[in-house]
Amino acid sequence: MELTVNRTDRTASSTIGNFLIDGVFECFSLEPTDRGLTSDMTLSQIRAIKIQNKTAIPTGRYQVIKFNSPKHNNQAVPLLENVTGFAFIEIHVGNFPKDTDGCLLLGTEKDVDKVLNSKVAINAFYPKFFAALDAGEDVFITYQ
Repeated sequence: MELTVNRTDRTASSTIGNFLIDGVFECFSLEPTDRGLTSDMTLSQIRAIKIQNKTAIPTGRYQVIKFNSPKHNNQAVPLLENVTGFAFIEIHVGNFPKDTDGCLLLGTEKDVDKVLNSKVAINAFYPKFFAALDAGEDVFITYQ
């Protein structure tokens, strides 16, 4: 399974994008502010720019695995692996920049600095994600 986040709307508080599964639009995404980080930057370059919990992860491609999140009562969530300068980047429910902590939030609608109907979007996405893993597929996400 190939996931894509196509970042489209940037403000001082958030980054909104289109979230695609295998090239097909699924819903909208919300992240913290895009500060221009890229996956070819060094850790020291990233640390010089990053603001903790308020910075979108670097553009690039990452593997996504199943993770029982302590932050979400040990619920299984998608987790991005090997994001330089970042840890525990999950895909989970939330509507506002304050909900991200650097993670990716999904929603069926978007507005300035927020996505709406996040539970609906997550409830549509999670079964597809976990079914792909159960079928033995690798899952990757590309941030553009």
